Amino acid sequence: MYQVDAFTSRPFRGNPAAVCILEEWPDDLLMQQIAAENNLSETAFAVPLKDSYEIRWFTPMVEVDLCGHGTLAAAHVLFEHYSHRSDMIRFISRKMGILTVTRSEGFLILDFPADRLEAVKTPGELAGALGKMPAATFRGMTDYLMVYPAQRDIEAMDPDFNSMARMGDRGVIVTARGRDVDFVSRFFAPGIGINEDPVTGSAHTTLTPYWSKKLGKKRLIARQLSRRGGELTCEDLGGRVKISGKAVTYLEGEIRV
Repeated sequence: MYQVDAFTSRPFRGNPAAVCILEEWPDDLLMQQIAAENNLSETAFAVPLKDSYEIRWFTPMVEVDLCGHGTLAAAHVLFEHYSHRSDMIRFISRKMGILTVTRSEGFLILDFPADRLEAVKTPGELAGALGKMPAATFRGMTDYLMVYPAQRDIEAMDPDFNSMARMGDRGVIVTARGRDVDFVSRFFAPGIGINEDPVTGSAHTTLTPYWSKKLGKKRLIARQLSRRGGELTCEDLGGRVKISGKAVTYLEGEIRV
């Protein structure tokens, strides 16, 4: 097992993910137990399949359909520790289809499907848990996107995670225009065991289409305002989104079960 800090070039920043590259799939229960034992926001498992890799991601509580930083971390491990020969790795996910990661000039570039957004009425209980009513609320395939007037609203947010967990939603993205980047965000998912995710690649498949349209530009610089923090470069390709970042190995070890 490798532990990788994703969306950063320095240890102790970005978003940590565990990665296990396996020859065959273990039992689902065992993978969930490993993820719970790791107690990181995600543990990624990958198994070779011809010229690609099947990939799955688990939080400490559940398996999820898509994870950006876990995919970035898995690609980093394959490039750095498994001597993957080409500069592109193709992953096959069960729910989101083909995902690719390309290595270019020191960056790893995710190519993911873009989320689809629908404007919705703001749930009053959710706004109450966040402590402030947003200017606009949208619903993606799995998460809420809540837009606020200013970066200071995102920085000051102190959610009631117990209330949010009881609502049963996967995740809530809060966002605003950035002072020195195009947009900022935070991501909360207490319902699946992650109060606040440090840097969330999958959330930027939702954020990028929204801010690309709002700002009238295809290439955007983003910052996630968690305690560990992370910066991402995002590109809107229409039905796909490219998300670029770096990664660094923190540890490698052996699991005994």
